[in-house]
Amino acid sequence: MKKISIKKWAEEDRPREKLMLKGVSALSDSELLAILIGSGNDKESAVELSKRILHKADNNLNKLSRFSVNDLVRNFRGIGPAKAITIVAALELGRRRRSEEPVKRDKITSSNDAFIVLYPLLADLNHEETWALLLDRSNKVISTMQVSRGGISGTVVDIRLILREAINLYASSIVLGHNHPSGYCMPSTQDTTISKKLKEAAKWMDITLLDHIIVCGETYYSFADNGII
Repeated sequence: MKKISIKKWAEEDRPREKLMLKGVSALSDSELLAILIGSGNDKESAVELSKRILHKADNNLNKLSRFSVNDLVRNFRGIGPAKAITIVAALELGRRRRSEEPVKRDKITSSNDAFIVLYPLLADLNHEETWALLLDRSNKVISTMQVSRGGISGTVVDIRLILREAINLYASSIVLGHNHPSGYCMPSTQDTTISKKLKEAAKWMDITLLDHIIVCGETYYSFADNGII
């Protein structure tokens, strides 16, 4: 049977293109393995060769992880040392990932939760900084990003930068936070204006501004708790 090159497949069926179009979860084990090895041999495409490798391991990734570099090179034409090392290394990374503790992500259910996350970032500064907490649908923190860094009396916040990062990370909501080095916790007119602008702009992206926290040493001010947003 004549080998059909992956390059002649429909674009959505090629492993790399399929991953880009549909996401990594849409790929089978053999397609993921084919991405690692890159090419097959003169009779098999990368996917066909990958299927044969997996069949040899009873289609069990745990069994495949016990294959050595020499096992792969010796038993499969088209698998040289470089490809075999890539397979072994990828499987070892998967094993190490399973052995690690899941990363604990802070969950924001109140203004105090947000303050606890923002406190170590802002409490002891003698200049003003603005940070954003980007949250998923469960209100868990995906990322913390520094939005701006200013002087003693203020800082400039670019709403577009916050929304771009939120969209890139598929965030569902945002908590804005900044500090007042003076220790005076009441919001300025500028603080209120920024909050309302961000809330309105985020709404167009189906993203919610949950709160804006002003950190003043050991205390804080919450826009949400005070009904401003």
